Amino acid sequence: MLVQIPFLIVMCLIAVAAVYLLVDRWRRGALVFGSAALVAAVMRAVLPTSRVGLLQVRGRVADVVSLAVCGALVLWLATSIDSLGTN
Repeated sequence: MLVQIPFLIVMCLIAVAAVYLLVDRWRRGALVFGSAALVAAVMRAVLPTSRVGLLQVRGRVADVVSLAVCGALVLWLATSIDSLGTN
């Protein structure tokens, strides 16, 4: 069970993002979701393979690059789109 703690941390962040999206705070939800992907990338890069649990999908480099790129793109998207009067 302790091996899954990094995955549970990321899933908690995604749950927070989902709550923001459900209460119509899409920008904050996207920021938290992108941050969750970056947190997952950092944990996958730093932790040994025996400790990352379900964050391990492919090789370390592929996981880190894909998570970091997706997280950065979501953060860029959330900050670059005009809010059109929303929060």
